Amino acid sequence: MELGIFALLTESAQMNGLDYFLAVISLLAGLGAFLLGFKILSDNIEKLATNKLRRWFDKTSKSRFAGVGIGAGVTAIIQSSSATTVMVVGFVNVGLMSLFQATAVIMGANIGTTVTAYFSVIADIPFIEIITVFTCVGIFMDMLCKKDKSKTIGMMLAGLGLVFLGLQFMGMAMDDFAQQEVVKDFLLGVDNRLVLLLAGIIITGIVQSSSAVTTLIVQMVGAGLVIGNPANSGVLFLVLGTNIGTCVTALLSSIGANTNAKRAALIHLMFNVFGTVIFSVFLLCWPGFMNATLGKWFANDPGLQIALFHTFFNCVCTCLFLPFVNVFVTVATKLIRERKGAQQAEEGGLLLDDRLIKSPSVALNQANKAASRMAELAMQSLHTAFEGFVAGNESAKEEVEKINQRVAEMERAIVAYLIKISAQDVSLSDEKLISAVHHATSDIIRISELADNITKYTRNCKRDGIEFSAGVIKSLQEMYDKIAALYQKTIDVFDKKDITAIRAVDAMEDQVDAARKEMVKDHIRRLNEGKCKPASSGVFINLVGNLERAADHLTYVAHAFD
Repeated sequence: MELGIFALLTESAQMNGLDYFLAVISLLAGLGAFLLGFKILSDNIEKLATNKLRRWFDKTSKSRFAGVGIGAGVTAIIQSSSATTVMVVGFVNVGLMSLFQATAVIMGANIGTTVTAYFSVIADIPFIEIITVFTCVGIFMDMLCKKDKSKTIGMMLAGLGLVFLGLQFMGMAMDDFAQQEVVKDFLLGVDNRLVLLLAGIIITGIVQSSSAVTTLIVQMVGAGLVIGNPANSGVLFLVLGTNIGTCVTALLSSIGANTNAKRAALIHLMFNVFGTVIFSVFLLCWPGFMNATLGKWFANDPGLQIALFHTFFNCVCTCLFLPFVNVFVTVATKLIRERKGAQQAEEGGLLLDDRLIKSPSVALNQANKAASRMAELAMQSLHTAFEGFVAGNESAKEEVEKINQRVAEMERAIVAYLIKISAQDVSLSDEKLISAVHHATSDIIRISELADNITKYTRNCKRDGIEFSAGVIKSLQEMYDKIAALYQKTIDVFDKKDITAIRAVDAMEDQVDAARKEMVKDHIRRLNEGKCKPASSGVFINLVGNLERAADHLTYVAHAFD
């Protein structure tokens, strides 16, 4: 009899152990599906909103309130404050965003990231299971649709379905855990608020997503699991810890960046640490805060209470610290000083930052601007070489070689950067732009090479004593002015994507061609009349030919975006 009872108890314990194991597996599977869906959803929403994201970030200079709104809006769309902050660090690193602007955007990003936790709250709505069908619908859209935009929408729906599918799995696991007295006693016994705060920091630092950790906390509380002593608001310290833990991503992304980018990451950390300290003191002084406010108003939905507290925390911190943006910038500047000899963002700050690769459209926009700067340098080289020829200045060759070296370095860097962007999941329109920028850089570097040719003609003139009349020099200058005007129209196509300017480009290129023909014709006439030395023919004809080829390459650059 005693053996029978022992066997029954052993069998019961084994079953409970198996159930516990399956619950853990269900939790991990749900968390994995949630994180994967979360990534697919955010990546494809970002692809759909690509142009808007670029325009929004360009507006951050208007005011600190605009920066907060844009930071919150972008983060709510792409569902990741870490991604937004990493982009901000990248923008600061390349000089596209000041520390003042970055601070406001970072504050807004902390508000936007709280939206994710509400997914868990609405997951309890009975008809929400229908959304999980989007996983199948979205995959079939991606497989069967031909249009790139339709495929992106399909993957976005698949990601959304996967998010709620993961939430369902996690919810079932939490329901199982909520029935285990051992689990409930353990969570209830973790009453040290410092331990809970550190746990939030460490777990979020490992997962690198405060949204995911907060959503998991909402799931646990919603299932009836009590974390820490409710009277001491224990679970709220766990939530506060997630806000510090999420800074890990930005801190890691600032490694190897310039001084200002490191300061942006530090400001992100300071904002969350100061806010956590203030709220920790507040909760220690008023441990019954939740019961007197959110717990009273939303007594039947503890998960919603946690989600609302997370939003409340970040909104209050933003309101408290927004007037002191300049103070944050000053403190960060004093703590992280400029190193002597540190390389600054040169060439107008248009460096190519790998932190932006995760947002292909933003990175591509950066590559386009870098290529535009490369074109400016190539034209500077051509201008230096041409002015050197007109003045008979052989020393211009040194300056041309210096500029050309920089152009060549930029060309290699841009091509390598475009390859990295191509490796991402980019839209069809972005693929076309990648190809256009790639072709443009190959033509731009040809212009710098033509400038080098012109310096050789200057040397030949000095060596052979060749001189040109004032009339010839005037004709050459008029031809170069046409090329300079052609460059300006090309930049309209390049930077502004003004396709209508291509007609003007073609018209100006025709004028340059006509000028070359007329100048060669006049030169031959002067030779026949004995007004020019035969030795000047090689230099003159090659010079106008090289100038005409520079105009051709500018035209090719414009047509790359046609």
